[in-house]
Amino acid sequence: MNEQNLEGRVTTEVRGRVFLMGLDRMAKLNGLTPKMFDELNAAYNELENNPELWVGVLFAHGKHTTAGLDLPKFVEAMKQGRDPFLTDGVDAFGLQKKCSKPMVCAVQGITFTAGIEMMLACDIVVAASDCRFSQLEPKRGITAAGGATFRFVQRCGWGNAMYHLLRADEFDAREAYRIGLVQEVVEPGRQVERAIEIAEEIAKLAPLAVQATKSSSRTYVEQGEAATISAFAEMQKRLAATQDASEGVALFKERREARFTGK
Repeated sequence: MNEQNLEGRVTTEVRGRVFLMGLDRMAKLNGLTPKMFDELNAAYNELENNPELWVGVLFAHGKHTTAGLDLPKFVEAMKQGRDPFLTDGVDAFGLQKKCSKPMVCAVQGITFTAGIEMMLACDIVVAASDCRFSQLEPKRGITAAGGATFRFVQRCGWGNAMYHLLRADEFDAREAYRIGLVQEVVEPGRQVERAIEIAEEIAKLAPLAVQATKSSSRTYVEQGEAATISAFAEMQKRLAATQDASEGVALFKERREARFTGK
């Protein structure tokens, strides 16, 4: 790693309607730096604000997802009570503003602390079978502050969440799949390809309808059943007036492939 890349970087690539974001600091197990968060947040906002991009894929270069934060680079901000991840717009943890578009995440090897939290901020996770997970902050005298304390509970239930959060243990991909932390487990080296396949499958659908589906599900998580139900009529009215809804009707009649535009 040359001097210029000591702080790591985030790569981006457009594949059709899919936007790939890659963590790249392999010599340091993709240990996350402020520079990497700045670049990752910028990538998330490009996905959010670019109407040509419909689905995102978060992945990591190399054999490991990340060993977590490069803690010495963040500790002063933590001591001062400052949020070192504060940004205008969408953030990688989905704590300030959540990405409205679908996010698929691929993980492999060491996937610790902030790596899990970024993964949990995504919608679908594909894990390589060699994954090693740990939310180990209590071993460092701190607590997880990127979303793990509530997203573990949302995805895995209270008992499974406490079983791993309170013990700060290490567990494998099979356990992550058992408790619902990840949705698929694949052979190492296949995880990014599979995540892209899922993203491309989603990208074939009407993007406004997909985003509305994600929004409705999120409303349920954050506000409950009544709020979700009350929003159905207006949401469906808005979607029914789109060009993509007209295309959906035409598809039903003509039995052909879709030509959705996001309008």
